[in-house]
Amino acid sequence: MLYLVGLGLSDETDITVKGLEVVKKASRVYLEAYTSILLVDKSVLETYYGRPVIVADREMVESDSDAILHDAQNVDVAFLVVGDPFGATTHTDIVLRARELHIPVRTVPNASIMSGIGAAGLQLYNFGQTVSMVFFTDNWRPASFYDRIKENRDIGLHTLVLLDIKVKEQSLENMARGRKIYEPPRYMTVGTCAQQMLEVEEEKGLGAYGPESLAIGAARVGGKTEKFVAGTLKELCEADDVLGPPLHSLVLLGRRTHELEHDFVREFAVDRENWDRIWKAEYQGKH
Repeated sequence: MLYLVGLGLSDETDITVKGLEVVKKASRVYLEAYTSILLVDKSVLETYYGRPVIVADREMVESDSDAILHDAQNVDVAFLVVGDPFGATTHTDIVLRARELHIPVRTVPNASIMSGIGAAGLQLYNFGQTVSMVFFTDNWRPASFYDRIKENRDIGLHTLVLLDIKVKEQSLENMARGRKIYEPPRYMTVGTCAQQMLEVEEEKGLGAYGPESLAIGAARVGGKTEKFVAGTLKELCEADDVLGPPLHSLVLLGRRTHELEHDFVREFAVDRENWDRIWKAEYQGKH
């Protein structure tokens, strides 16, 4: 059996009882280590599980899945995923490959950022499409997220923005020369995300959002040091010091924001008077 086991959002203790039982009896245990990260090192997981854990990077999962699936018709293999196993579409690929090999598959769900973001005080059924934000470069500034945000905003829904992480990435030069030299890990912050969003709005000019649009920055959701900061996109450009270390996410408020949501979120506001002013002018009663 191939088991896809969700690890939750924070540390070694977030695994479910069912998931831990799977890990303890599996012949091999892999940790997917590129779509997200836990807030603890692999060694902490190994100590808690009492088992060695093999790190499965993007190259292994996408190009050498047969190594992970080897002999899984006869033994149990655990594939550990931060958050929920199907929070990233990548993991459908390994399931389809397992089906081709007639390997049974079972999923052990867990909390993901898609559900954990509810701790910010917004009602999950008021969220629209989730989008991703990648690091811009001098010659690569993808803006496909913009149209989805505009669609959400047009019908008044919140947008969860997932922020880029770069783990085991090669520079263009090293990639071109075939050198297995990797860049240090990089994790996008709310400030970078907000700034890039405003740059794209300036280019597009379609009014999907703007500097005065209300948003929430979230850091280490589900962890002991979980932190939320609410403000305008302009204010969140300067909120990184308050939010602290990764992982970060951002939520752009929809205009259908309920009063209960407002009352909950305003406690996180950088400037409560400004938050109240904008909410009353732009969001209150926009159902």
